[in-house]
Amino acid sequence: MAAAKKSSKSNVSAEELMSHYREMLMIRRFEEKAGQLYGMGLIGGFCHLYIGQEAVVVGLEYAAKEGDQRVTSYRDHGHMLACGMDPKGVMAELTGREGGYSKGKGGSMHMFSAEKRFYGGHGIVAAQVPIGAGLAFANKYKGTDDVSFAYFGDGAANQGQVYETFNMASLWKLPCIFVIENNQYAMGTSLQRGSSTPELYTRGEAFGIPGEAVDGMDVLAVKEAGERALAHCRSGEGPYILEMKTYRYRGHSMSDPAKYRTREEVQKIKSEKDPIDHVRDLLVTGKHASEDELKAIDKEVKKIVSEAADFATESPEPALEELYTDIYA
Repeated sequence: MAAAKKSSKSNVSAEELMSHYREMLMIRRFEEKAGQLYGMGLIGGFCHLYIGQEAVVVGLEYAAKEGDQRVTSYRDHGHMLACGMDPKGVMAELTGREGGYSKGKGGSMHMFSAEKRFYGGHGIVAAQVPIGAGLAFANKYKGTDDVSFAYFGDGAANQGQVYETFNMASLWKLPCIFVIENNQYAMGTSLQRGSSTPELYTRGEAFGIPGEAVDGMDVLAVKEAGERALAHCRSGEGPYILEMKTYRYRGHSMSDPAKYRTREEVQKIKSEKDPIDHVRDLLVTGKHASEDELKAIDKEVKKIVSEAADFATESPEPALEELYTDIYA
């Protein structure tokens, strides 16, 4: 079994570390607030939180450039925030209000931002993977050097359309990075029970797609792997697979009590591998930031999230006539 690649931590500036810390903290606090609003009945339908996996999107977005695209599954709030979407618009969409990114009609799983080149969270397992390749096909057709990121989970890695997509992406050398967010559990089934191959990045070998396993709890390792994958795709070499070894602290969705794993297992990951604590330790031990400075960042982030929640609950519900807009071409 290949070990997930870790960061070399070389030549990392204090500014970069502070940026990573703030962005991961923003996702963490946003998701905690979303969980609270769900518990209060202000968010309906499904709601899948990203707590624990923050380093994956923050690291990859730091490596990406303007013009690159992203498409993901239903665990999508972190991806939206990492690519620069407004927390107010995201939270308002969660509460089904007209101030949301999809005018309150998409909810947690289905919001989009053409401006930020975010092509949606998708509720059907692995449905977004062919879409990611389609975005890459458009990039190649237009002659740009833009790259698409197609995010999916370890459970989705067993879906058939993933391999149809791998075949076409390899055949046509499409500039697509397939990001497998391996958080160890597909709903309630552990990777060991659900996959005949323990290393998911090797699933591309039959199609000639290179890949690697990465420590998805280390934002610097993620960024470095993202840079390698992007260089591969931009050079015209075709797709690349990044298997991010990560972990979700909460259940599959808000309705999941997560009884298929022990509290001790979750606590061990939190205490030993938390992505935010890792960067915090680098900042403090490297004397890049004081405890007071980090507390001030947390206070600022909580204020932004609180304002987003206020906006989301005060924004009006969509007008009835909105039921008929954007339905038929």
